[in-house]
Amino acid sequence: MVLNVLVYVSDAKIGVWYGMFIDCLYYYLFVTISIINSTMEIRQLKYFVAVAETLNFSEAGRRLYVTQGTLSQQIQQLEFELGSQLFERSSHGVSLTEAGEELLPLARDVIASSEECLYRMHDLRGALSGTLRIGSINTFKGMLTNAIKPFMKENPGVSIVVQFSTAEGLLDMLRTKQIDVALAYKSVIENDDVESEVLFKTSLHILMRDGHPLSGESGLTLGQLGRFGIIKPGQGLQARRSFDKFIGIDTRNLAVKVETNDSDFAMDLVQSSDLLAISSPLPALDRKGVVAVKLDDDRYQMVCCAHRLKHGYMKKSVELFLKHLRNSAMLERLFRDLPR
Repeated sequence: MVLNVLVYVSDAKIGVWYGMFIDCLYYYLFVTISIINSTMEIRQLKYFVAVAETLNFSEAGRRLYVTQGTLSQQIQQLEFELGSQLFERSSHGVSLTEAGEELLPLARDVIASSEECLYRMHDLRGALSGTLRIGSINTFKGMLTNAIKPFMKENPGVSIVVQFSTAEGLLDMLRTKQIDVALAYKSVIENDDVESEVLFKTSLHILMRDGHPLSGESGLTLGQLGRFGIIKPGQGLQARRSFDKFIGIDTRNLAVKVETNDSDFAMDLVQSSDLLAISSPLPALDRKGVVAVKLDDDRYQMVCCAHRLKHGYMKKSVELFLKHLRNSAMLERLFRDLPR
């Protein structure tokens, strides 16, 4: 690099200007050499994100299949490269510093971009591999199982990671690119950055054990439930939002005994008692001895969707997985024995 410097200043000021020039030159060279010599790696960013999400080095190490010592060493190296402390470490635990908070979304974007680059190249070659990350609400376990089994058989080179959360949690994971697709009921709030494909529609049902006094009914009204204990869907569930529309009007005479957001726990109670669960009908698909009777009120529809980022790249594995979910024959099998 050649620097031509012309200084048109008086002799009295030349020393000051020369000193400022040397300081700037040293700073420029320091920054340039630091960038050139930086050995920050995608792997280190993945380690950082894992610790940032768990706030626990041991748990992050288990997730990444590396020792805690290796993880700590790589985080320290990353902090040295960036010239900033990323975590506050104390006897009370681990927390992100201001620099760590700033880096987290940037690191996620870099990781997602690097993975997208690989997937685009794999897709161009027709080599279906890599990881398919699926997020789902707990209620869709049965439907998810029916879609994943044939997908795995047809695409043995793809590994699958499934995470369960609430609909709101899944949308956050989608936006931060922790998952590729989210299976959840459609939100009542419009999300401009999310594309939602409708898979099927259903409504609130009353779930009960086979042989329950109400199990022979073709449909039920809330007035018929008054003499039985009710399991109420927990906060964060779409069934709860639909349920809450009745509050103060139709549900005043209901005997709510239990509230839970765990469908498996609710089904355990239903199977072993005369309790009635107000829910989507899907949990009944996974349980023998549990029947679902439609609640006679068509106002409370529940729309099952596959959600993706609107302008994000859709991996080939996502496209093929969604084909299984769109399979009308599969959905017909899922609902064949389910009362409407």
